[in-house]
Amino acid sequence: MPSSPATGAIPVLTGSYTTDSGGDGPGIAALLLDPATGRLAYDDEVKPLAVSGASFLAAHPSLDVVYSTNETETGTVSAVARVGDGTLSPLGDPASSGGANPCHLTVHPSGEWLLTANYGSDIAPGTVAVHRLGADGHLLEPTDLVVHQGSGPVTGRQEGSHAHQVLLDPAGRFVLATDLGADAVLTYRLDTVTGTLEQAAVNRMRTGSGPRHLAFAPGGELVLSADELSSTVTCHRYDATDGTLTALSSAPATTAKDIVNQPGGIVASPCGRFVWVTNRGADTIAAFRLVGTALEPLGEVPAGGTWPRGLALVDGHLLVANQHSGTLATLRVLQDGTLDRPHQPISAPSVVCALAL
Repeated sequence: MPSSPATGAIPVLTGSYTTDSGGDGPGIAALLLDPATGRLAYDDEVKPLAVSGASFLAAHPSLDVVYSTNETETGTVSAVARVGDGTLSPLGDPASSGGANPCHLTVHPSGEWLLTANYGSDIAPGTVAVHRLGADGHLLEPTDLVVHQGSGPVTGRQEGSHAHQVLLDPAGRFVLATDLGADAVLTYRLDTVTGTLEQAAVNRMRTGSGPRHLAFAPGGELVLSADELSSTVTCHRYDATDGTLTALSSAPATTAKDIVNQPGGIVASPCGRFVWVTNRGADTIAAFRLVGTALEPLGEVPAGGTWPRGLALVDGHLLVANQHSGTLATLRVLQDGTLDRPHQPISAPSVVCALAL
């Protein structure tokens, strides 16, 4: 393995598909990012942890605990503690995710609740689950399970509901759950005493768009969506009083022609002026400037591999998880929102997400 970057490096965890989930990755691996150069290296002091189908990772807000989806038909979620020098250790046994193929999760700011989006399968609908968390971060009992309903016009992808992301708004008042299969974003209130969800709104998205992931712009007034099935990026007005979304503008996610392209991860800049999205198919990262509520394309750069899925903004760099090529790439963000071409990618078999700590 390569030597570690200089002192001051940022710890990064990656999640990957494992042999029992259709990949050849290790599960969760530990790396270090040198923020001065964008260079990545494996942390030689921390052994990978075999977590089945670790397709998305989320950190506890106050504890050295990370949660992972275990994306299989018999879906589970895992809690992982970081101890000592960053060593990864299971924190209790995996718990049922409440559905098939869990693909996204998030921790409530209180640290008391874990919310999970289960994509479902050809025969099982998408669901959103809530688990209570213990004082040390371990998984306790499930407290609610919401079953999504609906479908869309895209054959092979929208015969049923497919929950793809669960996201808290900046005020922590509402939970937004995207449903790729039903062309909808469902808004819930989380009862922080009982851990139950109450539906507050159903936001209908453009027919056949397949909303995958959302990103809030700073301030919480605008929400950007990566629309997987229509290969678009859409800017929405968010009403924090009732959790509703109103589409304002949209732009193609890529300029590439004659290919099937599926946007994946989406990130908004801390200044609120820029948005970046991964393009699976075009194998690029596209940059956009927000001009008011309009999306102005700033161009695309190679993703540093094939099938870029997860995207994370870390100290002025975008980390790109290229699933099919098994590479993790670093792209430096320039002042005008455009991107440098990738730093030398590092090998990361079946990588699908990255989480900076």
